[in-house]
Amino acid sequence: MKSLLKYVFFICMQICYFFYKNIAFGFTLFWFEAYASFSGQPAYNDWYMSFYNVFFTSLPVIALGVFDQDVSARLCLKYPLLYQEGVQNILFSWPRILGWMSNGVIGSIIIFFFTTKSIIPQAFRRDGQVTDFEVLGATMYTSVVWAVNCQIALSINYFTWIQHFFIWGSIIFWYIFLVIYGSLSPTVSTTAYRVLVEACAPSVLYWLATLLGVISTLLPYFSYRAFQTRFRPLYHDIIQQKRSEGLETDDTPNELPHRVRDKIQHLKMGLRRS
Repeated sequence: MKSLLKYVFFICMQICYFFYKNIAFGFTLFWFEAYASFSGQPAYNDWYMSFYNVFFTSLPVIALGVFDQDVSARLCLKYPLLYQEGVQNILFSWPRILGWMSNGVIGSIIIFFFTTKSIIPQAFRRDGQVTDFEVLGATMYTSVVWAVNCQIALSINYFTWIQHFFIWGSIIFWYIFLVIYGSLSPTVSTTAYRVLVEACAPSVLYWLATLLGVISTLLPYFSYRAFQTRFRPLYHDIIQQKRSEGLETDDTPNELPHRVRDKIQHLKMGLRRS
């Protein structure tokens, strides 16, 4: 039961990710409306927006909350200090929530401006045709789906085949949906009519814009996590590093790593001063 209490804290990560993925998606709509002088022209097809939180981004975040674990149950019992991440409200503090929200805003800015500046000023296809708003919307939406799913892949500590299936399956399902939906009559598919098969897929620019846009979107979070893990690690980061170096098994059940003991000593000194 004690080890299960530690995993409850992953709900905090799940909630923060919900903020992130919806802000990243919603703000691309806002930037597009500002770019279009608030004309009311939608950036995405209606069904794109309806299915975003149903099929393309919902299952990976559920898998995160259910299956992810930063350390094993045995290590949770061995190092009770890990529970301090919840007691000190590290995982669900306002700075952390605002950080995830800021990550979503920054991601939306990168996706929108990278997509528009890379595909609008030039011919999109070999026949010289330029980008229309249907292609722009499909390209931007593709980048959003890739970015938010790859973001959760970066955030997961413990991968299972279910998580792989949900993350990469959600991305693949977006392409399957776009092919099937785009093959329907124009009166049904409207702006998505054959947009992938005839316009996006044959264009190298579509794939390059998606690839480079997603990498650029994930780079701020990746840089932050690399800095935090190296210079300001959380308790579970310390245990993970110790385990990856093969040093964890050298400790006796009641012995703490040196870096953990240093943090405890620092915490005690702070309490004495207060």
